[in-house]
Amino acid sequence: MLIGISGKSGSGKTTLSNNLKELLSREVVHLDIDKVGHNALLLDEVKEELIKAFGSNIVNNENIDRKKLGEIVFNNREEMQKLTDITWNHMQKEIDSFIESNKDKIIILDWLLLPITKYFKMCDLTILLDIPYEIRKKRAMSRDDITEEAFDLRES
Repeated sequence: MLIGISGKSGSGKTTLSNNLKELLSREVVHLDIDKVGHNALLLDEVKEELIKAFGSNIVNNENIDRKKLGEIVFNNREEMQKLTDITWNHMQKEIDSFIESNKDKIIILDWLLLPITKYFKMCDLTILLDIPYEIRKKRAMSRDDITEEAFDLRES
């Protein structure tokens, strides 16, 4: 069974996923697709492409600085599309592999953008979390140690 959970930043996707894992008491695995994207940024091939696309100022200690990259892509749809074009194939491989290697289990996929991917249609059950903006902002600011301005930028 494939369960998809979607909602904006701070809506509680991971908390719900963890609660479902406890509640169902069967073999349940959870994939936070944001983390898959973060892992893609560690790949040498991806780093090289990102530096070509966005410049070397996004690098800090030989790694992609997600905050600096976020300042670029969260401000501009075209820049976000560049990031997606560079990372998505790598992300799909990891997601597909995770699903394949866990097909005998209940799989929870959690991601804001899940509804615009092929994985959404693959789900047997989908859940959309719709939490008020102020609650989400407070959660995300605390969890991610970001400012209100950074949250608003992400939200836009």
